[in-house]
Amino acid sequence: MPCWNLDDLYRGMDDPALERDFAAAEVAAAAFNAAHLGKLEALSGDALAAAIAEYERIEEVLGRAMSFASLIFASDAQNTAHGRFYQMAQEKVTGVSSHLVFFALELNRLDEAALARKLAASAALARYRPWLRDLRVWREHQLSDEMERLLHEKEVTGRNAWNRLFDETMANMTVTVEGQEVSVSAALNQLSDRDRSKREAAAKGVGAAFQSRIRLFGLITNTLAKDKEVMDKWRRYPRPGSARNLSNMVEDAVVDALVGAVRDSFPRLSHRYYAMKAKWLGLEKMQHWDRNAPLPEALDGAIAWPDAVRQVRDAYAGFSPRLAEGAAPFFDQPWIDAALRPGKASGAFAHPTVPSAHPYLLVNYHGKARDVMTLAHELGHGVHQRLAAGQGYLMSSTPLTLAETASVFGEMLTFRAMLDAETDPGRRRLLLAGKVEDMLNTVVRQIAFYRFEMLLHEARREGELSAERIGELWLQVQTESLGPAFEFSPDYACYWAYIPHFVHSPFYVYAYAFGDCLVNALYGVFQDGSVPGFEQKYLDMLAAGGTLRHQELLAPFGLDASDPGFWKRGLDVIAGFIDELEQAGG
Repeated sequence: MPCWNLDDLYRGMDDPALERDFAAAEVAAAAFNAAHLGKLEALSGDALAAAIAEYERIEEVLGRAMSFASLIFASDAQNTAHGRFYQMAQEKVTGVSSHLVFFALELNRLDEAALARKLAASAALARYRPWLRDLRVWREHQLSDEMERLLHEKEVTGRNAWNRLFDETMANMTVTVEGQEVSVSAALNQLSDRDRSKREAAAKGVGAAFQSRIRLFGLITNTLAKDKEVMDKWRRYPRPGSARNLSNMVEDAVVDALVGAVRDSFPRLSHRYYAMKAKWLGLEKMQHWDRNAPLPEALDGAIAWPDAVRQVRDAYAGFSPRLAEGAAPFFDQPWIDAALRPGKASGAFAHPTVPSAHPYLLVNYHGKARDVMTLAHELGHGVHQRLAAGQGYLMSSTPLTLAETASVFGEMLTFRAMLDAETDPGRRRLLLAGKVEDMLNTVVRQIAFYRFEMLLHEARREGELSAERIGELWLQVQTESLGPAFEFSPDYACYWAYIPHFVHSPFYVYAYAFGDCLVNALYGVFQDGSVPGFEQKYLDMLAAGGTLRHQELLAPFGLDASDPGFWKRGLDVIAGFIDELEQAGG
């Protein structure tokens, strides 16, 4: 199993180059502050462009160091040296960047007409127009320079500290399953075991492990929700999710339309599918540990890593040789960490690092079909990040809603290639059911998560919530989203505690559903051949990074996320798969 090598960033925590970079960045940031604080209004367009370029250069140095520290920590959070190193890096980056806080604030105070004149007079500054556009959406929400700097410097002892506490608690937790101590990741993986008694044992073990620490997780959740409420009040955000929507460059109304469309579709999607699954499993009612159970005729054999790699690479190449070229280095170089080991971060992610380096992927590969799809998903992120790197550090990153496009598209390519190659009706049915479950996990489950967050943050504004009350909110949205095929045992009430997105990225989760529905619509356009030059337009969309908004990115494909029918079009794809399963004897 591959493990990543981070030498392309730094050769170790004691690499002299790391200390040199911190020292040089400190000097450069202080000089930048002395040269530009209070002087931006008087700069010509070219001079302002030069200032932005220097700001970008310093930020990329800090981004490289912080990426390295984050990846070190993710590789083994049980190692106390990794935790100290991660904290040291955060503190140094915060200290250096405190010299730079003024820059964005002062840019946002520039008069609109004056900035327009500078942009018109300077081609160098015009290159940064998308970054300035996105920066200036925060104008009405920024505070005084002194308060912004205070909040920035206190971040390491505020939200970041609570995030670290959550991560280290998760990394050091073990779950007792049938008398054996296993990691949280291993226990959660056992929830998809063929043997129902093993699934139940793992489920109860997870429930017991989190219940024994539920006061701690409740404290973390309450504190972060209150912290967000305070910040939302000071920054004048109308509701808990508004800041996330603004950072995603998507309107509140568009998110509301997505959430409404998915919730309206619960009966024809998840309720209908899980009723069929209960029948397939021979159960009158399913428990939560049956949700990801394999179907009775599913094969037991694990998929070897080389076979997973081949399937994903072939699927990417079948769509676009250029996309496959972008994916190749992840497998040819040590850019992926797929091995299972104690202390490693659970789940999966693609870290973009910085444009002058390359992304790294983390997966926990257990050999299941779902793991193949996870690899395809994270590889999509990685290729997207590589293609967008040409936009530079400030403009390569994509809003979360669009960041999921390439990943979900990569999953769809892999699934379609596997489905098209399968001629056996039984195996085809298994593939189709697996895809439906993945899509329900991506769309229905994530919108339920979003709904849970909304209820939790609204309730927290009335006072601190007990862990039991949080559990009630959790069961409320799970019952609504999964439907009458389930009855939920009491141990499931604490399962909210293991979801890291609630801690690290409040209200992030709807981006998965956004991306899945968007890709369903996009893939439909690809399949029907209605858009000439689809491959090139798709690659251009990825290469645009954060320079274009969703309306501009989707326009070449004839799609519009603000159209009320857009989300239904994406959800109809899932419903169509379920129709096919019903017709095949569901």
